[in-house]
Amino acid sequence: MADTSTSDGVMQDYEFGSTIGRGTHATVKVGTPKNGKGGKVAIKIIPKGKYDRGLESLEAEIEIMKKVDHPNCIMLHSVYEEQHKIYLVLELATGGELFDRIIARGHYSEKDAAQLMADVLAACGYLHSKGIVHRDLKPENLLYASDDPCSDQYDRIKVADFGLAKFIGLIGDGSAMKTMVGTPAYIAPEVLSPEREEEGYGPEVDVWSMGVILYILLCGFAPFHDESNAVIYKQILAGDYSFPSPYWDEVSDDAKDLIQGLLCVDPKVRLSIEQSFDHTWIKTRAKDSTAHLSAAQTELKKFTAKARLKKAINTVVAANRFGSASARMRASSSASSHGQDTPSNSVPPSVGGTPSTAGDCAGGFTAFPEVQKEGV
Repeated sequence: MADTSTSDGVMQDYEFGSTIGRGTHATVKVGTPKNGKGGKVAIKIIPKGKYDRGLESLEAEIEIMKKVDHPNCIMLHSVYEEQHKIYLVLELATGGELFDRIIARGHYSEKDAAQLMADVLAACGYLHSKGIVHRDLKPENLLYASDDPCSDQYDRIKVADFGLAKFIGLIGDGSAMKTMVGTPAYIAPEVLSPEREEEGYGPEVDVWSMGVILYILLCGFAPFHDESNAVIYKQILAGDYSFPSPYWDEVSDDAKDLIQGLLCVDPKVRLSIEQSFDHTWIKTRAKDSTAHLSAAQTELKKFTAKARLKKAINTVVAANRFGSASARMRASSSASSHGQDTPSNSVPPSVGGTPSTAGDCAGGFTAFPEVQKEGV
């Protein structure tokens, strides 16, 4: 359980090291306890004035992370609050992002993919049991715990970034979420559905995202893809994907069957986490599928390079928008102080309208999430 400290500064407790993540709204540095107890941590530094999703959203994220205690989830150790900044002391995952490890492997098979998916299922099963829905599962938010091949944590997956997570209480009590959030390629159809505002959606959205992740793991590209998000959304709503040759020729029927169960458009028919664990491909950890997925590795290199370029562009765009908004607000304040009329629409929608977690750095090695908006 995380501790909250407002009186003693984080500088008194930790020695700050290198920067391991930097985004529009936060910077992440390595921290070493000055008392010599415990290992290194990741310290997420959030200037209050730059957190355009609002401090209430940040407080909600912190409260959710305080509830999380699972070996497959990034842990929040403590929180420090100062006048202008908030510091989150997080578990440090040094193993890097999921796809980077896969690309670097000499041999990668369905067996490897099944093991890491079992970790993600375990994390989500735990979160849902606590009434927490992640709502932004994607490869960038899946980190390896350790970079030491001799460590028993080397192959352990950690789910990170709870910025869009929601606590809905006891799963199954009728609670539903209605906000449109997530990252385009991984959003479940019920989140995009016109009926969302009336019917809402539940934890099944995380299962859909896991289906998308598994698809990418086995072929190297996304099931729903286009340069236009609008086209991607149409594909998702229709469940319009396939297993094209030659990329899927060597993938087992069991793996394809699991993906089809996870990517059911109707959340009532979609596999549950329990059913996914009971699926042959997960239960056996695909032990007989050890053939090297060389084509998937090759495609993953292209997928990752393109995704990073897009994230870099989005981070710059978000930073420019924030800078422009700040300048306009300062100008507005100055105009008001001189008795001038200020137009009511002087602040652009990007400031008070659609919150974004662009560049929110998770407590891992290098986690720069793609621009995600509550109002995709």
